[in-house]
Amino acid sequence: MGLLVFRDGGLLRQALTHRSYANEQGGGEGHNERLEFLGDAILNFLSGAFLYERFPNWAEGDLTRLRSILVNEVQLALFGRELGLGGMVRLGRGAERDGARENANILSSTFEAVVGAYYLDCGDVELVRSEVVGMFEGAIDRLVGELAVSNPKSDFQHWSLVNFGVSPRYKLLGAEGPDHQRRFTVGVFVKEEQYGVGVGGSKQVAEKAAARDALCKCKCQTL
Repeated sequence: MGLLVFRDGGLLRQALTHRSYANEQGGGEGHNERLEFLGDAILNFLSGAFLYERFPNWAEGDLTRLRSILVNEVQLALFGRELGLGGMVRLGRGAERDGARENANILSSTFEAVVGAYYLDCGDVELVRSEVVGMFEGAIDRLVGELAVSNPKSDFQHWSLVNFGVSPRYKLLGAEGPDHQRRFTVGVFVKEEQYGVGVGGSKQVAEKAAARDALCKCKCQTL
């Protein structure tokens, strides 16, 4: 999927316009958040259909877990980088200074917006499918491999229950950075003892990193 040719260049322009840029223009410029919403819905549908056909013998739960990493922020940001969206998105001066062109949230959101805009431009979800399926295929083998590694939070919870009879507790230790580029630090505790610390662009990602750190320190083997 290269950057698509639009009949309505205004739709592509809007898809590539971040709210920070629109705000600096005094509200005269539309931004891409509504297109992002539409693209997110389309990608969830198309990824679900793709996985349903690609893995006919997989159970619902496994398909759901695989879809969650096929269209999560990290993977959509990679798709956005493939298309060179970091160099195309229109950003406000503050976001530009903060390095937002490489921000995973902005790259993934812009990718969703471009997908939503292309659907509106062509009016045919099958044309959108033909463009994104190749990207799904390019990522799927790696993601299936990642899925084969157990969820570190589940693994550490199992370890904690076996060894102490209680579930671990996650605590937010800090958050820093601008709103569009927050970094969260989370600790994982068993009873009152801290076993691991993780950092990530969301609390969920930081919690997984903390659980992975705890497993490493406890010399627990993930599946």
